[in-house]
Amino acid sequence: MRAVFSGIRLALNEVKEHKLRSFLTVLGVIIGTSTIIGVGSIIAGLDGAITAVLRSFGTNTAVVFRIPAFTATLTQEELHRKFLTYEDAKAIEEKCPDVERVSPYLFPSSFTSRQPQINVARYKGNDLYNLDIGGTEESYAYGGQAEIKAGRFFTEVENEHHMPVTVIGEGVEKALLAGQNPIGKWITVNGHQFEVIGVMFKPAASFPGQEDNRVLLPYFTMHKMFPAAKENMIVVVGKQGRVAAAIDETRAVLRTQRRVPLDKPDNFSISTSEQLVEQFHSVTAMVALVMVVLSSIGLLVGGVGVMNIMLVSVTERTREIGVRKAIGARRSDIVLQFLTEAVVLTGLGGLAGMTFGWLISLICRLVFPSLPTAVPLWAAALGVIVSVAVGLFFGIWPANKAARLDPVIALRYE
Repeated sequence: MRAVFSGIRLALNEVKEHKLRSFLTVLGVIIGTSTIIGVGSIIAGLDGAITAVLRSFGTNTAVVFRIPAFTATLTQEELHRKFLTYEDAKAIEEKCPDVERVSPYLFPSSFTSRQPQINVARYKGNDLYNLDIGGTEESYAYGGQAEIKAGRFFTEVENEHHMPVTVIGEGVEKALLAGQNPIGKWITVNGHQFEVIGVMFKPAASFPGQEDNRVLLPYFTMHKMFPAAKENMIVVVGKQGRVAAAIDETRAVLRTQRRVPLDKPDNFSISTSEQLVEQFHSVTAMVALVMVVLSSIGLLVGGVGVMNIMLVSVTERTREIGVRKAIGARRSDIVLQFLTEAVVLTGLGGLAGMTFGWLISLICRLVFPSLPTAVPLWAAALGVIVSVAVGLFFGIWPANKAARLDPVIALRYE
């Protein structure tokens, strides 16, 4: 133990005497470690926020999509699946005794469309782009996704009569109707006039940086406005304690509706909030893997620099090594000394990288207040472990070279 502390003291003295050289040596380690900490903090923040969004659907809710959610690549079969229909939603409502509510939700364009619809709202010269337009029914308001701030939600009568009414999100209200009572105002959406009858609160769990630019229309009004729209999502709310049975019944009805043969898999995707969370976690896991690969490049460069500077140090201190071996130092003592120096050097680089990564996380939080960042414990621990491992791995060769020096030749070295 005394030899370890002695090695640490010698290593710190070397760093103090050659500050610039030491900094340049571990620059790659600093970059690699700060990448792990910085990106890890952003991933952890996004993971927490999006997980909260997905779980906000509720434990009794399942969502039916045509294609799987959070999928990086789609198969040809998935790309060419039939669209879910309004009739599918009605069949679930009629034939599934364990289902409490069903809400079809019509999108203006397909999930897989290469040219998504550009939606714009206008009110007296004020324009708002990137609207989140959807057509649904009154039952959607009972799922917790449309908490009314002012006014009311549209009714089934208004839906059946294709009434030009809309319920908007807080973001639309602030952009177009700031300082005014929005109820009763007429706004233009993609060239169509709609009366605002309600304003929704921004969901408590929202995606980071997302403005609540929702414009909800009655389902049949939406269908009239976008006659080519075919992409439906179906929100299914099961009775308390009967979610699994409700999902099974929904699957059976949809397989019948969509004429799926018994020996074929489903040509639709049913996901609960927890399943959506798991699917999202699989995506973040891939991002984390890419992060590790990219940061390893910086660590590799840093490791080569450490090995190079340690070889230089062995050459510079050849006579010192000879003296130590002449007075009784063993090969293991020499190896321990140089390995300790390498670990201290990369450890300091790791600590500097952790500080820099934390600063990146803090700056992101200040510049983008809506982007949640949190330095996870696993990222900090991984940064320390990797930086120490780099010192050990790339310090072995210089340490062994120093330990193999002949003391007689080393003492004669000038």
